[in-house]
Amino acid sequence: MSTSKKWPIFYFSLLAVSMLFACSCGNKNEVITSLKNDSTSQYVLLSMDLLNAVKSKDEEKITRIRKSLKIVQEDTLAKSLISDAQKKAFWINIYNSHIQLLLTEDPSLFEDRGDFFTSPRITIANKKLSFDAIEHGIIRSSKVKLSLGLLRNPFASSYEKKFRTKETDGRVHFALNCGAKSCPLVAVYGAKNFNQKIDRVAKHFLQKVSTYQPDQNQVITSPLFSWFRGDFDGKKGILSYLKKYEVIPQDQDPSIIYDDYDWTLSLGNYYEDN
Repeated sequence: MSTSKKWPIFYFSLLAVSMLFACSCGNKNEVITSLKNDSTSQYVLLSMDLLNAVKSKDEEKITRIRKSLKIVQEDTLAKSLISDAQKKAFWINIYNSHIQLLLTEDPSLFEDRGDFFTSPRITIANKKLSFDAIEHGIIRSSKVKLSLGLLRNPFASSYEKKFRTKETDGRVHFALNCGAKSCPLVAVYGAKNFNQKIDRVAKHFLQKVSTYQPDQNQVITSPLFSWFRGDFDGKKGILSYLKKYEVIPQDQDPSIIYDDYDWTLSLGNYYEDN
């Protein structure tokens, strides 16, 4: 074959390879973007199934799902929880379902709440975790528990870093149920429409526990705001939350009084979508 005939073939081959490479890169980027934006995760769905099974008291399903969550590999689970919405939905469901399970099995655990929340009790991806580790380490993005939400833990474990949210979201305090009477209702969260669902639950909770007294220019509300004030950006942020969820008028900035918290054990309090 002459040189003049080889060159066109060479160019066509080079063009084909270039196009294939470009398509591959494009597809790879599309896949990555799709994964980041995809609200569906098999482990988020599994966490939803677990909480629904707890609600319906389906013991066989509960046992099967807990086993699956216990033995899944860390990297497999991490790759399934990419966005903050996926992480929050998964871990809130895990937290709430196990609060219901463990305290139903043994209510006496709640008598020493310090030990109950700090001792490792839940195994996820071959790692035994405490409720505090899930709430403050993973869901609240490595916040120090007793720092009013102002300090981040510089000594977070590699496991915590792998699963923690990128940003702290104050609304999670209106989604986590610790088993006490003053806790928010338990809702089942998916990653799709997570923001809309948690906003509905937060609004329901805050309107139920808050009292606006215009004559005294004050609002009485949940002490959760005070305990984790850093997560809400202080008083100004707290007032913004109360306005957002229609507890106080938009044009008012009343003083804030934090109500007492009722730690009486109270289980089976579920939020039902209308």
